[in-house]
Amino acid sequence: MRRPTEHLDASLAELEALVEQARPVLSAEGYQKLRAAIQTLGHVTELVSQQETTLAALRQLLCPASTEKTAKVLEQTGLQSKEKKGQSADREQTDKSDSQAPQSPAAGHGRNGADAYTGAQKVAVRHASLRKGGPCPQGCGGKLYPLREPAVLLQIHGQAPIAATRYELERLRATVAGRYSQPSPRRAQARRSMMKYEETAVSMIVLLRYGNGVPWNRLEDLEANLGMIPLPSSTQCETLMEVTVVLEVVLQELIRQAAQGEVVHNDDTGMRVLQLERDAEISAKRTGTFTSGIVSIVERRRIALFFTGRKHAGENLADVLQRRAAGSPPPIQMCDALSRNVPKPLQRLVANCNVHYPDSGIIQSECMGSA
Repeated sequence: MRRPTEHLDASLAELEALVEQARPVLSAEGYQKLRAAIQTLGHVTELVSQQETTLAALRQLLCPASTEKTAKVLEQTGLQSKEKKGQSADREQTDKSDSQAPQSPAAGHGRNGADAYTGAQKVAVRHASLRKGGPCPQGCGGKLYPLREPAVLLQIHGQAPIAATRYELERLRATVAGRYSQPSPRRAQARRSMMKYEETAVSMIVLLRYGNGVPWNRLEDLEANLGMIPLPSSTQCETLMEVTVVLEVVLQELIRQAAQGEVVHNDDTGMRVLQLERDAEISAKRTGTFTSGIVSIVERRRIALFFTGRKHAGENLADVLQRRAAGSPPPIQMCDALSRNVPKPLQRLVANCNVHYPDSGIIQSECMGSA
């Protein structure tokens, strides 16, 4: 039985014989090129007859990339010698290990992309002359359809932290019946019975004052310099006092949840207050004012509370822990060794830092019973 490639081998032999006959009339370079072409044809024929040969291997053999190395091509087509295969395998293993090593991300240009501006106002701009489903302006015969992603143009503008809207309502008067006024816009009418400042304005004042440390007089000067609205510091304070009634419910709930914490941190610092409501019991003994910070960890969540007044951090913590659910285990209190931080009389586990116990070199704990 003849092999499938026997007739091809005979044809290649005939071609080589013809090349030898034509050698006298061919130049040396032409003879070498023609003979190499016949040998390539024979090599490709042999590869096609093998089942493990893939189309990708043939493509890389016949149409190699400009940066492809000969050793790589021969390795993939299975024509490399055993000795070179071993060397190539070692190099491949080294390259593979290098490629698995963590690589640092490519350096960027350091600018924020359009997707980073999540709070930007979005304005859809339609094409001035073209519409969806319309004919192509180039006359290709096709119709226009919208792309999934529009072109994005960012424009950043400045604005005052607090702005105002002035509604000028038209008024009419009849000769006999009297005056007629345009009803207030729904947005303004809904807030007319509540207060002059919207919730957004009050929230912005709170964030600037207590979130970013902008004093009231500084915000007053800023609004005056921008020519926006008169916003005296006294008005800001009075406006915040109006909303404390609503926020008091939230504060009390935060204090209740903070009392259930597994770990509590407390400390205080001196605080200057121009005017403070007098506490007859404490004011008789103290003249200083303090701001106590209490951080409670409740189910891996942190609740931060701040109290400003005559009381120390331990006394404020005692007021918070009074709302702890009955039967709960004592919390772990993290603080320094200052006596002002101790909430008496309450049961808790005190854990001080190593700095306050230099002799022992370890964190010590003690269980304090009710006094």
